[in-house]
Amino acid sequence: MNYISTRGDRTQRGFSEVLLEGLAPDGGLYVPLAYPRIDDATLQAWRTLSYPDLAFEIMALYVGDMPAGQLRSAIARTYTAEIFATADIVPLRPLEDGLFVLGLSNGPTFAFKDVAMQLLGNLLDDELGRRGEQLNIVGATSGDTGSAAEYAMRGKKNIQVFMLSPHGRMSPFQQAQMFSLQDRNIHNMAVEGSFDTCQDIVKAISSDLGFKRRFHIGTVNSINWARLLAQVVYYFAGYFQATRSNGERVSFAVPSGNFGNICAGHVARMMGLPIDKLVLATNENDVLDEFFRTGCYRPRSSAETPATSSPSMDIAKASNLERFIFDVLGRDAQSVQQLFGEELAHHGKFVLSKQEHERMADYGFVSGKSTHADRLATISQVWSGRSMMIDPHTADGVKVARDHRVQGVPTIVLETALPLKFEETMRAATGRGVPRPAALADLEARPRRFAVMQASTEDIKERIATSCGLRSS
Repeated sequence: MNYISTRGDRTQRGFSEVLLEGLAPDGGLYVPLAYPRIDDATLQAWRTLSYPDLAFEIMALYVGDMPAGQLRSAIARTYTAEIFATADIVPLRPLEDGLFVLGLSNGPTFAFKDVAMQLLGNLLDDELGRRGEQLNIVGATSGDTGSAAEYAMRGKKNIQVFMLSPHGRMSPFQQAQMFSLQDRNIHNMAVEGSFDTCQDIVKAISSDLGFKRRFHIGTVNSINWARLLAQVVYYFAGYFQATRSNGERVSFAVPSGNFGNICAGHVARMMGLPIDKLVLATNENDVLDEFFRTGCYRPRSSAETPATSSPSMDIAKASNLERFIFDVLGRDAQSVQQLFGEELAHHGKFVLSKQEHERMADYGFVSGKSTHADRLATISQVWSGRSMMIDPHTADGVKVARDHRVQGVPTIVLETALPLKFEETMRAATGRGVPRPAALADLEARPRRFAVMQASTEDIKERIATSCGLRSS
């Protein structure tokens, strides 16, 4: 399987190169030449596999240039009961009749990002070791990607991580998880601005090909295809747990800001997984809900992106949307370049034609928005009715899932994080605190190692260069 850019660079690259590069040289995102289709016999054979074996079968379809033993070894070291607290890795829990929650937050940082990031860390380290190379990862986080990436990469001798986060916009627990790490290969930068400010800087650095090559820059955000591919696996795992036969259909409800998690569901559906609807849930920062309702994609400025009680979704520019639009437009890279390049640059938005907007319905997407009041009410109701605590982002998913339920079609809500990361909101909704492991009792009080930075691409580049013992120019 080879990969091309969504924006027209037709140079085909193998999985290993895409793994290390992240963003394509022309500023586009890497996508496979085609999605492999799964027949019923294969789907049935996969039904009884363990999570590691399922991950290998799915990912092997996309990994042509990496030795099978290398891939299998990375997967086997990643998906263990020791790391994810259960051999199921992503256990399914019933919430109410026809509605389920897929537990994705059992990893080291208690967020769904661990499922892909732990594997990405092993894949990167193995590949860099095989090549005898170093990699400097530059990423942006709205809350959970940063800690998941840092815990996956900490102590790895071939990798440094430079993580940008919006200063003062994460929960206290999320900040402490990242900033308390003392590993010398981890560099936290709290940027004055929103998540989108951070993401724009990361894209600018990745688009500077001279700097990127000189400093061996890679990414672990969901623009990295390998991370998105790892997320495809749990859609299959969730489906197998919720159904008894391959003739059944299910829907997935996904809290979404950057469109990465739900884009993996799109890939699973393109592969032939019997998904009825992909239910996209936003918070008050509803750029994606507006897009799916109207066909108008209008990113917001930092000033127009309020901080909410589901902070990991406070995102106004959905990077992974480009992969989906590439498919909607018949994989017409020139049109994608026009929309995401010229139209956004000159008008700050783009609008799909009526025909293109209607075509999106063929891919099973529906959307909705959840507010702070909705989150509190949903968390409270789930706690009082099921004695189950769900975090604010998962609550957004449950609220919108209920709005789009179809009789006879089970809906699986993808859990985003554990409630302990959002103590203030959970206490407001339930009137009680959230138990946490004894090992984390003093997390917020631990010494912190981070730098507050202005929203300057050049300043960030200079800091990266200095940490590498060089000058940026």
